[in-house]
Amino acid sequence: MKSEMDLNNDILKLTIKIHDEFPELSKYITEMPVTIPIAENPEINIKTLQDYYNSLEALLKKYTITHIQNN
Repeated sequence: MKSEMDLNNDILKLTIKIHDEFPELSKYITEMPVTIPIAENPEINIKTLQDYYNSLEALLKKYTITHIQNN
């Protein structure tokens, strides 16, 4: 299992990739349900970081599949 630091680094790398290579997706990052906590003081742990990473990865994968097919 990845550590919290590893997941934070992976999230940062993927976010930078999205901003650099697919800036049109940047607006969706802030609108993702995983980034909008329900609790006033949400607990950030390995599971929430992994969920966030997975959602970023899914967004990018889905976009690149449709983007490549439409070009």
